[in-house]
Amino acid sequence: MVLRSFLALLIYLSAIHSASSETIRLRYAQAYSALRTIFALPLFIAEREGLFVKEGLDFSMVPISGGGENMVAVLHEGGADVAHVATAFLVQSVMSGSDAVAVVAEFNNPVYSLIAKPENRTYADLKGKLLGVAAENGSITLSIRKLLDMHGVHREDFSARFVDGTPDRLICLVQGDCAAVPLGQPHDFLALRRGYQLIGLSTEAVPDYLYTVTIARRSWAEKNKEALVRYARAMAASFKYIRDPKNRENVIKTIVETTGFAEENARLTLKLYFEPERNVLPMAGEISVKGMQEVIKLMGEGGILKAPLPPPERFIDLKYLKAAGIQ
Repeated sequence: MVLRSFLALLIYLSAIHSASSETIRLRYAQAYSALRTIFALPLFIAEREGLFVKEGLDFSMVPISGGGENMVAVLHEGGADVAHVATAFLVQSVMSGSDAVAVVAEFNNPVYSLIAKPENRTYADLKGKLLGVAAENGSITLSIRKLLDMHGVHREDFSARFVDGTPDRLICLVQGDCAAVPLGQPHDFLALRRGYQLIGLSTEAVPDYLYTVTIARRSWAEKNKEALVRYARAMAASFKYIRDPKNRENVIKTIVETTGFAEENARLTLKLYFEPERNVLPMAGEISVKGMQEVIKLMGEGGILKAPLPPPERFIDLKYLKAAGIQ
């Protein structure tokens, strides 16, 4: 009788272990324009260091063309389970009826440099000129417009052209008629080496922000909590790996191999992020409610959202981070 009970217990424990160690498929949608950028670094580190595998995830990236709206749309179409998206696009989609929600933070405060042709040395020099901008309702353009406004250059003082992606904005600056453009890393470093002028940084206008997040549909997330908890743990491990000084050389190697950055640019990027600490990356994927509130406030100031502004809690769900012991 005792032996029979003992064997039953072993079978029960074995069943629990098998269930907990079962591999779960997770399809992650990522824009083509972001796949070879610094914004994919936490994902590449998690893949290369086996952090998804360690959590029992069969993780795969699904490249998607188009902007942030398409990242949300692919979830509704069933083409992916989770997606990378800038928070401004998430807010707009939810306000239009989507049940998408942020479950893990990816980047907090991106550092976008407003770079101008050499003859434009001040904000005032940009008046009456053509500026190449990102998506009109996106976070980059909202922050750059606020930066300009802070320095006396208002919407009516310049003309704007939509130029998607930092590489194409650099081309417009160097080969085209853009007087100034916002550039991310490493293209801002490249432009500065060529003699172009740094006018200002986006973080001067928006110092506390929530830029990009991993999203899922609430309806899918409720049925797949274990997958999101495992994903949150893997991402937390990735952020901690990136931040650990002893891993700096391997992180630089990953940046070089996955983005095409020159090694010196990879070093400069990490120095920009961490020396001093600029809160560009979350500590462990935690979502800043204050940062989401800043997104909503900025969208209100830009006329994209009308008063009364929605609460930040409408766009985030912390239960998966909490279940993972992160937040």
